[in-house]
Amino acid sequence: MRFIYNILFNFLFGLSSPYYFLRMRRRGGWKQGFGERLGRYSNKFKQSITNRDVIWLHAVSVGEVNICLQLIKILQPKVPNIKLIISTTTSTGMSELRKRTPPEVGKIYYPIDLRSCVRRALVTIRPKAVILVEAEIWPNFLWGIQARSIPHFLVNTRISKNSYKNYHRFGFIFRSLFGGFTGVGAQSDEDAKKLFELGCDKKVVQVFGSCKFDDIEIKREYRVDIPSLLKRLGVKDKAIIIVAGSTHKGEEDILARIYKKLQKKYPDIFLILVPRHQERGKEVGEILAKQEVNFVFRNQISDNIVPEDFGNFECLLVNTTGELKFFYEKATLVFVGKSLTANGGQNPVEPAALAKPIILGPHMENFEEITAKFLSNEAVIQVTDEFELEKAFESLIKDQSKRDALGKAAQKVVRENEGALEQNVSMILSAI
Repeated sequence: MRFIYNILFNFLFGLSSPYYFLRMRRRGGWKQGFGERLGRYSNKFKQSITNRDVIWLHAVSVGEVNICLQLIKILQPKVPNIKLIISTTTSTGMSELRKRTPPEVGKIYYPIDLRSCVRRALVTIRPKAVILVEAEIWPNFLWGIQARSIPHFLVNTRISKNSYKNYHRFGFIFRSLFGGFTGVGAQSDEDAKKLFELGCDKKVVQVFGSCKFDDIEIKREYRVDIPSLLKRLGVKDKAIIIVAGSTHKGEEDILARIYKKLQKKYPDIFLILVPRHQERGKEVGEILAKQEVNFVFRNQISDNIVPEDFGNFECLLVNTTGELKFFYEKATLVFVGKSLTANGGQNPVEPAALAKPIILGPHMENFEEITAKFLSNEAVIQVTDEFELEKAFESLIKDQSKRDALGKAAQKVVRENEGALEQNVSMILSAI
């Protein structure tokens, strides 16, 4: 079984490595920390974990990083003598870690699932426990953990239909891996059922709900004054601000068309467009230009820029990372991306916690349970296509009371579903 997996993985990794490295290069900063992906660490990092018990948390990208940051806030006071480290797979995830993680918390890239890379990582770090956020299953890493009898946990676990299908198809590999977890915090009863079918011991699986509802920082340390920024761009105090967050290919074109139509009826609207991947900034800018939307890139704005430097703007194109949450706070209404033309959706909880009226597309597969809670409480608007999206925007622009009611309902759903983080931490601490 392991032999077959490693033969296949090595072969497929060899084939995909040109694309893998090209993608890393496009995202920038790929050389920094590259050795960590091979299980090689700096002397500074090695010294920080020498003679220390280590708890290793892993987050794939930004969404999981946010949960990890909340987890360590709860864990740190309860395990004061233990060294916490967080790994991530993506450069955007690492950027968030470096911006928001306390200096005493270690930050590394997750090793590539080659047996040699995993072995070097585990021999160096020697974790006392490993915490995986959601369902990030890499066989060599888990085999290495299990061989060393290291307690390991899945938290905020969600099994999508596609993931379930793939794990089930290759059950000869994954069944024993799922069966080895010390504790599993599932998001829903349906997720728990899938976990049982994939091999998890029923004794270790508990349903806590989604940690996404807890993933909100009430007190924020502002790195940018959004109201002042918008004022410098000439945005009026009473302007209707549409924030389209984490958009994907195909959605920006639609949003630009809708914006130009609505602007004829409602001249005081302003669009803040935040693509999910900042490296798409140039591509999205070309789309806006074709639609004759007068925009400015976020990274072109500094404290000394005033509106007359550029003229009258209609759109701010945010080609930076880590600022979406701040723009949400100034939003009159919100569109959650990756839900109209792409599958999966993005997390709607953050704008919901801020009592913002939210519009979603039909594709929220990655947040199915969360979306269902909002829909059952009439706390979001879900549309099926461009036509319905335009109508939803217009209905909310015209009706402030409708916006207020929708936002309050969304915030109520968030408040009623908090508490999963604490329960996941209790599960972990009881087992280590």
